[in-house]
Amino acid sequence: MKQTNEVLGRFGTTVFEVMSKLAMENKAINLGQGFPDEDGPEDVRAMAAKGFVEGPNQYPPMMGTKELRNAVAHSNHRFYGIAVEPDTDIIVTSGATEALNDCLMALINPGDEVVLLEPLYDCYLPLVLRAGGIPKFVRLDPPHWELSKERLDAAFSEKTKLLLLNTPMNPTGKVFTAEELQLLADYVQKYDAYAVCDEVYEHITFGLARHIPLCTLHGMGDRTVRIGSAGKTFSLTGWKVGYITGCTELIGKIAKAHQFVTFTTPPALQNAVAFGLEKDDEFYNDLQDSMQAKRDFFRNALNDIGFETADCDGTYFINADIRSIGYEGTDVEFCQEIITKAGVAALPVSAFYATEGAVNHFVRFCFCKREDVLTTAIRRLEEFFNGND
Repeated sequence: MKQTNEVLGRFGTTVFEVMSKLAMENKAINLGQGFPDEDGPEDVRAMAAKGFVEGPNQYPPMMGTKELRNAVAHSNHRFYGIAVEPDTDIIVTSGATEALNDCLMALINPGDEVVLLEPLYDCYLPLVLRAGGIPKFVRLDPPHWELSKERLDAAFSEKTKLLLLNTPMNPTGKVFTAEELQLLADYVQKYDAYAVCDEVYEHITFGLARHIPLCTLHGMGDRTVRIGSAGKTFSLTGWKVGYITGCTELIGKIAKAHQFVTFTTPPALQNAVAFGLEKDDEFYNDLQDSMQAKRDFFRNALNDIGFETADCDGTYFINADIRSIGYEGTDVEFCQEIITKAGVAALPVSAFYATEGAVNHFVRFCFCKREDVLTTAIRRLEEFFNGND
């Protein structure tokens, strides 16, 4: 029989699925895959239910319902001072992954080089390759995830078409600083490239860290698109509602890709998200405070066991150095062992690197769980490692 697609066929089952399946088989607490274990605001869910019952339930406009596009535009201005036209500068998508796919399909031609910062979310590389892009990697290493000018120099060239940036960053928990963002903006402008910014964790930052959209920097507005996600902001990951914001010209090109992917997203979900985006500051402050409290609790508990942890200024994730407790195997072996023997699932950070010689002694824990779940997970890890002393 003729060969199937060579680009996507080379990738195995995602590490999230592999470890989640192993966790289920061993009845382990799943701190690997990044989703909360409690649904988001009841009033937002009630709006969705009302919309499904009362309708309409037919095709909404391809670009998204007017209600949601207006709400996204208002949110851009409210939080970052970004002024956009809701009718021409915003596309609603079926999740941020679809948004990424649409952007890459629209902006990359075969042979274009794309700069990727690793460790990177697992869909980035397949989507770039499927669009015909040639990846150029810039490695960030734990525990501080520092951005190296030397590595940027090696990655950017006259062939660079696009930078794909994730901030706040999964799996590192890094929130890029104003100085780092300016450095990246300088490279993008120097090589006349575009920037696609995955900002789904924009409202989950800790301490003094603040999310700064790359598009707000001088000279970046017309060459940058930013992607948001209701799933992360409202703890409703199963809804798969995302949105892209950019200048009219870029959004027009991306819309041509979007129309041939999902075309539309359920209108009841869109309008419920529009309602959610208009929530007052207390909601967004509580989101930050609650996630920071979970991070602090889990980080301190890991430290008490003996783990050294990497910097974490945002997202759902914290990374721990397995060598700090004397573990001599790889991160993959460690994750398999704690799932089967301790009853706790984590993810190997090496799975998020694409280049050779990747870091293989850090594992990623997801802390966006109920306090009792985190407490039980820590107790299991503590008992397991104390038992192995």
